[in-house]
Amino acid sequence: MYLTESTWPDAKAVETDLAVLPVGSTEQHGPHAPLGTDAIIAEAVADAAVEAYPGEVVVAPPITVGVSEEHRAFAGSLWVSEDTFRATVRETVASLAHHGWDRVVIVNGHGGNVGPLKEICARITRHDDADAVPFTWFEAVDPDDISMGHAGPMETSVLEDVAPELVDEDKKGAAREGAAERWGEWTSGVNLAYDVEEFAPNGVVGDPTVADAERGEKLLRSARDALVTLLEDVAERDRPTA
Repeated sequence: MYLTESTWPDAKAVETDLAVLPVGSTEQHGPHAPLGTDAIIAEAVADAAVEAYPGEVVVAPPITVGVSEEHRAFAGSLWVSEDTFRATVRETVASLAHHGWDRVVIVNGHGGNVGPLKEICARITRHDDADAVPFTWFEAVDPDDISMGHAGPMETSVLEDVAPELVDEDKKGAAREGAAERWGEWTSGVNLAYDVEEFAPNGVVGDPTVADAERGEKLLRSARDALVTLLEDVAERDRPTA
């Protein structure tokens, strides 16, 4: 059940304690992919898993602004502090739990959210009246011959599958030409670059020209299956005790 599409009597009638909360970001993804890429993919993974899951799941509206200040040089990129992001996640989970949906899987599409999510989910589960589990889709798939990057082949492939109209095919070549080969500027195991523009002038890491919808469908299917397994375990798992 999707909260944004349901009435409150519909929500009240749901017989489940399981919910998913998609989170992403609004940040640059090169000249060829939309600012909403991370949130779009997080929602697509959540939708696919909820459709495949044999039980009932409440789907919360996505949190679409995340911890993304490293993209501040690129127009349209939005960000909040880690404290604000953690508070938003925690209070949203508390709202869900208030209605009885107190087993919450947070489906994440943005790398900058990973650390804050792990910390706040642990805090929620230890101290609040809810259990929260973070799931980052690109950590759950085995992409074989491609790497994650940023606006590179993995993300672009999934977009080619779920929202091809949002990918500017004419700009993928330019995206490749201006892309960095890896994330960061490294010396002695230290990333000296705090902002993306320092190592990737057009915001891209990796080669998006090798992306295609077939590969994206496989990645989405892999993420979906991993999330379904997680939902099943979270639904049946004994609640942690203090």
